[in-house]
Amino acid sequence: MATIDFGGTKEQVITRREFSMARARKVLKNEVIAVIGYGVQGPAQSLNLRDNGFRVIIGQAPQFKRDWDRARKDGWIPGKTLFDIEEAAQKGTIIQMLVSDAAQRAIWPAIRRNLNPGDALYFSHGFSIVYRHQTKVIPPDDVDVIMVAPKGSGTSVRRNFLSGAGINSSFAVAQDCTGRAQERCLAVGIGIGSGYLFPTTFEKEVFSDLTGERGVLMGALAGIMEAQYDVLRQQGHSPSEAFNETVEELTQSLIRLVDENGMDWMYANCSATAQRGALDWKPKFKQAVLPVFKELYRRVQTGKESARVLSACGRPNYQELLTAELRAMGESEMWRAGRAVRALRPKESARPIAKSTRGVAGRSAN
Repeated sequence: MATIDFGGTKEQVITRREFSMARARKVLKNEVIAVIGYGVQGPAQSLNLRDNGFRVIIGQAPQFKRDWDRARKDGWIPGKTLFDIEEAAQKGTIIQMLVSDAAQRAIWPAIRRNLNPGDALYFSHGFSIVYRHQTKVIPPDDVDVIMVAPKGSGTSVRRNFLSGAGINSSFAVAQDCTGRAQERCLAVGIGIGSGYLFPTTFEKEVFSDLTGERGVLMGALAGIMEAQYDVLRQQGHSPSEAFNETVEELTQSLIRLVDENGMDWMYANCSATAQRGALDWKPKFKQAVLPVFKELYRRVQTGKESARVLSACGRPNYQELLTAELRAMGESEMWRAGRAVRALRPKESARPIAKSTRGVAGRSAN
């Protein structure tokens, strides 16, 4: 492992230097990786593993025709590399549970029946194991239980792999039956294209992940955007102006500077007026949302959020309800304005690469 200083706290991480692709292939040379589910993470992880030379099969319920057809389109062959869930689980030695958390509860009896001693049960999220009193996903003692959790959507996992960048992942071992659980875990993590892997536990992964998704990454971000957009529109600003000041400038300019060299670097590349206002208002926003985040973490920790997920996502008509909710978001004025703004963007080839916005505050990057 490599020791890295993360803001004064040293952590050990695994990079491709410490655990090479050649080593990963050697560790998994006799394994058959059965990827269960071809929805969000399944396509990306399975295609990356296949491209890296590992033996991979897909387990997908044929009645979900969209996912089955997508798997066939991606080159998985029915009866050879594409099977129903039970047959894939029986054939695999590493069974990747990549269906949704609610679906994992539903298919667990079929997976459990087809596990063989010495198999590895692999997750990309700690949900089913941490909340096993709700999901009833309780692995037998004679299998390894491992996790590699990419820090991004399946789309990002695949895109980053194809670009050569990789995506960061956490990893954990909940049960080591064979004595090889960690090396199997790391080998798969390298195989799916992780840029680097950092250790965690199933519990810490699910607590941080559920908090992050409901918070900064998705829920809080969308809510804050809607609030600012609504205020601007109520004060007479046009949809174009409100959207540009709320979303477009963030996604097309400022967040890229944060990615490049940190939040302070982004502040340094903005005008003095923007800097002063942001620095003055940042603590007010933190004070306002801190109680919300504390409540959110408590709900995650006590299992209330997981119960909500299982109850809502387990409904027979959930996909219809979800589609209606997402359609309502997409058809709101703010995101209709967003479609119009995106259509006006210059083509990538013509867009200049900018290193700053609004004026540089006399500081160079470190």
